[in-house]
Amino acid sequence: MYSLSQLRRGVDAPALFGRELNRRYYRRRSGRPYNTAGVDIFAEDWDVLVLLDACRYDMFAGQNTLPGELTARQSRGSSTREFLRGNVDGKRLHETVYVTASPMLYRNRDSLDGEFHAEVDVWRTGGWDDDSGTVLPETTTAHAVDAAADYPNKRLLVHYLQPHYPFVGSDTDPFTAEQAFDRPDEPDCWDQVLRGELRVDPADVWRAYRATLDRALDSVADLFAAVDGKIVVSADHGNMVGERARPVPVREWGHPHGLYTTELVRVPWLEHTAGVRPRIVAEPPAQDTPAVDEETVTARLRDLGYAE
Repeated sequence: MYSLSQLRRGVDAPALFGRELNRRYYRRRSGRPYNTAGVDIFAEDWDVLVLLDACRYDMFAGQNTLPGELTARQSRGSSTREFLRGNVDGKRLHETVYVTASPMLYRNRDSLDGEFHAEVDVWRTGGWDDDSGTVLPETTTAHAVDAAADYPNKRLLVHYLQPHYPFVGSDTDPFTAEQAFDRPDEPDCWDQVLRGELRVDPADVWRAYRATLDRALDSVADLFAAVDGKIVVSADHGNMVGERARPVPVREWGHPHGLYTTELVRVPWLEHTAGVRPRIVAEPPAQDTPAVDEETVTARLRDLGYAE
């Protein structure tokens, strides 16, 4: 059932109603709260898996500079939370260390029953760049290199925030602060574009995404140079930039959960092997993840464009 406020939003913004119809279509086909046609990343063969947040296959294929063999896969989610639900929930991943710039696992810990050998939360105070409102890709790489040294017999899942908003390429942001990625009481930032409250040229968004991805690829190249083993580069989900969704043809923006369009779930899968592959050993977690105050978590997500 929908709340009165949700119904009012649907009346005020018909595109949101169309989105919900599309979501019901995909969820009914999937039969579960994630895209069951997507790949189970932990069933795949890798020593280091790099996740580029909100990186769609076509964008990656058009500008990738990393070595390796590139194919396309389907993701289990069209949002990070859904991706984690489809891959992490219910699993004891004691052979894996999760190095993450995203607060999403921490924020959804109560509803995601997953356990890694260790988690390196780069998004905590020391890794967060207040000027850009994100964790810069160079910082994520530095933490991943340290984790490879600290956990030589574990798989590394390395989650970069780029090319997800906010864009960190030089002079690339198509939005001004006044336009509203800094309006915490409003709907999700991309929803503001969907609802017509913000006007933006898709070409400007593409330029910003591409510049941000270029910076991320440079940092991932540094990771390639620093670690041995089989490295895979993929994404948690893609992003829509004004394309028509299906089956209701509303123009979509961002990465709403429950929509399994090609732009949202077709992700890169680049495989490259260098040096000697490590011997992976599963071991129970050594310690619990320290708590973070909720204000900090909410502020980080708000910087990333999420209304909480």
